Amino acid sequence: MKKTGDEYFDSEEFRELLAEYEDAVNMGMPVFMDADELSEIADYYQMTERFDEADEAINLALSLSPGAIAPLTYKIHEALWKGDTKAAHEYFDQITETDEPDYVYDKAEIMLAEERVEEADQYLRKEFKKVPPDEYQDYVVDVANIYADYNYPEKAMQWMARARQEDSPEFKELMARTLFGLGKYKDSEKLWGELIDTDPFSKHYWNALANTQFMSENYSGSVESSEYAIAIDPDDPEGLLSKANGLYRLGNYEEALDYFQRYSEHEPDDEFGLMNQGTCLINMERIDEAIVILHKAADTAPHDSVYLSDIFQELAFAYSEKNDEKKALEMLDMADLYDSDKVQTLVVRGHILLSAGNVKEAQRYFRQAVVMSDEPNMTLLRIIVSVYDNHYLEAAHNLFKKYFRMVDKDYPNGYAYMALCCYDLKHYDEFLSYLKEACRRNPQECKTALGHIFPDDIEPKDYYDYIHSRMK
Repeated sequence: MKKTGDEYFDSEEFRELLAEYEDAVNMGMPVFMDADELSEIADYYQMTERFDEADEAINLALSLSPGAIAPLTYKIHEALWKGDTKAAHEYFDQITETDEPDYVYDKAEIMLAEERVEEADQYLRKEFKKVPPDEYQDYVVDVANIYADYNYPEKAMQWMARARQEDSPEFKELMARTLFGLGKYKDSEKLWGELIDTDPFSKHYWNALANTQFMSENYSGSVESSEYAIAIDPDDPEGLLSKANGLYRLGNYEEALDYFQRYSEHEPDDEFGLMNQGTCLINMERIDEAIVILHKAADTAPHDSVYLSDIFQELAFAYSEKNDEKKALEMLDMADLYDSDKVQTLVVRGHILLSAGNVKEAQRYFRQAVVMSDEPNMTLLRIIVSVYDNHYLEAAHNLFKKYFRMVDKDYPNGYAYMALCCYDLKHYDEFLSYLKEACRRNPQECKTALGHIFPDDIEPKDYYDYIHSRMK
């Protein structure tokens, strides 16, 4: 029996239930179980990706108890996951156990899937008034969990505020997830750490901690946490992906490629893993290999994939590196067919034209990008970095100077790239001055822009002190 990381599914109680079910099925004997038990077995099969067996268990449950809420809730969740709210309504209408809490939750989830958020909240608050006092805690925690699952952390926190504070792992995990959704990564990280103290062999907790650290830009910590998850389960796709993402952000493209490849071995139909193999290969200057794997990612992705635009943009970069301007622009045309970031594609189009020497055309697209952008300062910075990347060093240097006169005096971005530009121009006094500012303002940008010229064991915030001490 495969370990899931779920306390109940990994328990002896469930093992016995599953063994009893599978023995009966294998021997062609009748299954003497109720709808709840069969629904739990279907949930287990689904979690372990045994989808045909999950369907058999849930269909058996429905044949034995046609109006039972547990199997119908399973079917509702399955329909919502597929985006089929019509089917979800049809399954909901079949429920006969209308006095169960899940009846209220199912109705609310369908509303949330249809983005009727305020209507769902009004309905849940109305039903809350009918809940007996001794069931208040269960109700508000269940509702908060639903909002967290549907990525409405503000609503989740509002309902959590109604709850009595508990020290249970379930309550802490819900709070950690909610804080993560609100962008309060340090607070979320603290709770995941406390949960790990209670169960250090939970790969779920380690992966959650790794994701939280990644979002707070603690990439080294994220890699370390993901390593614990992988040690617990070497074949855990989530752990492999977390480590790959962290290594990529640290600029360790070769090792990141290895972990993206290992992830894709377990999840061959996930275009995200294939796309990131391509970006690693581009950074390693293995362009032909990158083109092959990125085309595979495009072929693998479903037509509604949110990554298709990014895949074609990466292909555009790859063809640009091969000086194939025509093919690169074709890839950008493909990116524009999907729900792409129009500002991003304009900047990339300008970058490709600039790399081909078409300066005036590039300027036209750069101007359009700035006009369209909701964050013109960040867009301008990306354009100046593009100018630098295309080896127009003096032009980039002059643009950076104008840029810093334009933005607020406390603006944190761009100084590391200016330091790099000064370094390449051998303007070493300027390099030191901008490096000092970059270390103070934005250490992560220092790592991204300047990490290749410093030893790996030096923290980005210490780059200036490292050089200054060596000069002394």
